[in-house]
Amino acid sequence: MALHKDFPRSPFEIPDSRHRWFPADEAMRESAYEKLLPPLVANIREQVSQWRGDGYPGASDTSSALLRWWFGQDHMLEEADGTLTPFSYYFAQREAVETVIWLYEVRQARDKFDLMRFDASEAISTGMFPENWPRYVCKMATGAGKTKVLSLLIAWSYFHRTYETGSELARNILLIAPNIIVLDRLRADFDGLKIFFNDPVLPDNGFEGRNWRDDFQMALHIQDDVRIVRPTGNLFLTNIHRVYLGDVKEASLEDDDLTDYFLDPFGPKPTGKTTDSGTDLGEIVRDIDELAVFNDEAHHVHDERMAWFKSIQDIHHRMLQKDGQLALQLDVTATPKHNNGAIFVQTVSDYPLVEAIHQNVVKHPTLPDAASVGRLNEHKSALFTERYADYLQLGVEEWRVSYAEHEKLGKKAVLFVMVDDTKNCDEVGEYLEKIAPELEGGVLVIHTKKNGEISEAKSGKKLEELEALREASNNIDSWASPYKAIVSVLMLKEGWDVRNVTTVVGLRAYSAKSNILPEQTLGRGLRRMYFGSDEPEYVSVMGTEAFMGFVESIRTEGVEFERKPMGDAARRKPPLVVEVDSENEDKDIDALDIPIPKLTRRFNREFRDLTDLDVTALGNEKLPVKPFSLEQTREIVFKTMLDDAAHHTVNLDGIGPADYRSVVAFFARQLLKELRLVGGYDVLYPKVRDFMGDQLFENSPVDLEDPVVLRNLSEPEAAKTIFDSLKAGINAITIADSGTSRIEDYIRLKNTRPFKPFDQPFIQSRKTIFSKIVAEPNAGGFELTFAAFLDGARDVVAFTKNYKALGFKIDYVKIDGDLSTYTPDFVVRTVAGTVFTIETKGREEIDLPQKMTRLRQWCADATQASLANGGPEYRFVYVDQAGFERNPPKDMESLVAAFREFQA
Repeated sequence: MALHKDFPRSPFEIPDSRHRWFPADEAMRESAYEKLLPPLVANIREQVSQWRGDGYPGASDTSSALLRWWFGQDHMLEEADGTLTPFSYYFAQREAVETVIWLYEVRQARDKFDLMRFDASEAISTGMFPENWPRYVCKMATGAGKTKVLSLLIAWSYFHRTYETGSELARNILLIAPNIIVLDRLRADFDGLKIFFNDPVLPDNGFEGRNWRDDFQMALHIQDDVRIVRPTGNLFLTNIHRVYLGDVKEASLEDDDLTDYFLDPFGPKPTGKTTDSGTDLGEIVRDIDELAVFNDEAHHVHDERMAWFKSIQDIHHRMLQKDGQLALQLDVTATPKHNNGAIFVQTVSDYPLVEAIHQNVVKHPTLPDAASVGRLNEHKSALFTERYADYLQLGVEEWRVSYAEHEKLGKKAVLFVMVDDTKNCDEVGEYLEKIAPELEGGVLVIHTKKNGEISEAKSGKKLEELEALREASNNIDSWASPYKAIVSVLMLKEGWDVRNVTTVVGLRAYSAKSNILPEQTLGRGLRRMYFGSDEPEYVSVMGTEAFMGFVESIRTEGVEFERKPMGDAARRKPPLVVEVDSENEDKDIDALDIPIPKLTRRFNREFRDLTDLDVTALGNEKLPVKPFSLEQTREIVFKTMLDDAAHHTVNLDGIGPADYRSVVAFFARQLLKELRLVGGYDVLYPKVRDFMGDQLFENSPVDLEDPVVLRNLSEPEAAKTIFDSLKAGINAITIADSGTSRIEDYIRLKNTRPFKPFDQPFIQSRKTIFSKIVAEPNAGGFELTFAAFLDGARDVVAFTKNYKALGFKIDYVKIDGDLSTYTPDFVVRTVAGTVFTIETKGREEIDLPQKMTRLRQWCADATQASLANGGPEYRFVYVDQAGFERNPPKDMESLVAAFREFQA
């Protein structure tokens, strides 16, 4: 059940829908793929992929504009320190959003009968859909960004109702959490509506002719804090208990029977009023005329007999009485499963945990190897801590190792221990502080009666205590928090989603009766600690035999665990960390700092209308039409220009004349995909057709219906000419040179935070501000040889390798006309004060002349701006390995003399 070999590593890349994971061996992909996925997913996924490639045909102007803004524009987000960083949505987020929009608007699948048309299992029935309003479920692994999907689709619903005549969507949104912990997490993003403005959710005013930001008039109401409710433009953020029917009481820790509070699959029993607050949010949302419901952690809505489902149903019925209906119900969850393990039939998109781990969207769960497991024995003792002393000791040892690793990088690693009852929580907490002095005063113990959940109790001091516990558990990642470990009974199957858990110790057995899934348990430690890095992160999981058996049952979801030595005895090699060498008394950090100017971009892509593309002026070399026999024209295979994988086969046997239209469509989609253009398929299609028929071959025009011509189109020379010529033409009309650059800021080396490079050979140098100079993967030894030369050169004051963590890169136009960025290898400051950017190459590459031309231009722009403010001159040198080794220079002066100009 491994992932397909061609499934991409990058979470931003659009995967081929045929390469997605499914729960069987690859040999069964052709025969069983559709039937082994959630019933609706396979067909919907394939059709949404086609719709995306075609440029979203059939979508309204509002939906098309939003999709183009979200997924077709370059976005920059401002960090806390004021720096701007590129931002893109994960493909998993994009697919979920596109799927909902396509189903609702394009296919108008608004009820169970519409959805059942996509069933590939032939095993679902109308009785499996208890609702009679539009409901879609998006399955997304923990940590894959469900909240961002919610924000995008909330904005879509709002703008669609605002701008599209006759829209049945809603500008009032009810966003529901299952408990107060999940609510706190959502509040962090939605408070002040900041997710809509901080993320690129709302298009800029003027984008495609609308004032999006001005027109987004929404008021946020959280729980009972309800402001003036307008007819439209309300976002109600609440936990489910606030919208229960009037005769349903929120379960409390003060109840004699706590089953309803946490474990009852059918929800609370009718016993009283919804809340003792004077505000009845349930009645408020039932009184408004338009409403869409969005459920986070929506696996709780797994039974139509539950109070959660009945409350939504009642809201819909109230709206029917006013000649309306519930506009939409969107559920997002990592585990849309019933208690018997069956998937929600309403699941329309699926990003499973195995794909998220493969793409480093979440941490990689690792288990102890055989030697480490051999250390674990369950001792006979009445004391819980004596019985599981080996497990706790190994957990502390493993946590110590990870704590030391992450502390260097500015992060605090957290140990998480799950026990079986509240009495043992205290015992384990005290024991951890006893065996680990560094944990003294640093263990947070949470044991609210038998279930471990932090309640929303409403009684005096109890409420204050619980609020303090909740705040402490949510803030445990922060260095301001004194806690480094947390001990709890269960500690929530969702909601408690801090990022710094690196070690999980499970000392309780799980069973199907608990209605908890292994992926929910693992989910507490899966969220990534570091962003902007594609380096894998890990969470160590260990525990009793029963616990580990429960955890390993997740293999049915395709997850393959890594096993490694754990604890002090493992003697693992310390992680490779690069940091400013401030503790080295032999280094003057200020003298070794090199200010690197950050220039404004010179090249930008402007998405002009593709109607400007003139296929008669592309200057391509025309190809002869090769003769092919009838037999040779029977089967024609076209391949993608990106991965050379067979795309489809056109078999002419018995189907009459060749259909060139599918060939034109094939190339049009490939161009849109390669250039990341959203929309424009309808304009590009005739351009491709006309180029093929009138410009590609000698003796044009040719008859595209002719099988011999069609066979010629599948030849590598023809495919390459079509693709390269049209791509260059599109780039020529969409990439613009601003003609100027200015310094907007400086990169200061001494402000660089510690970071983990790839584990590669390194040297230490007295002339660099950093602790190590680490080679890039596949760079051979030349980078280190050159670094050693700089360290010994008499006229070099300071130098640095240009690590990715510095953020120094230059925009340039590639030889094929595409826009990209280039990262020079070294930055050097000489005794004379000149700053050199240096490119070292072991072998030349196709875009090298373009990079060097752009680097020369960058140095000229930087020098002009710098000298005007009394700064240094900036120059560049290109150093090829063969020339350097043939005549090794002694210093920078001789290096510059020998490699003065780059010869294109």
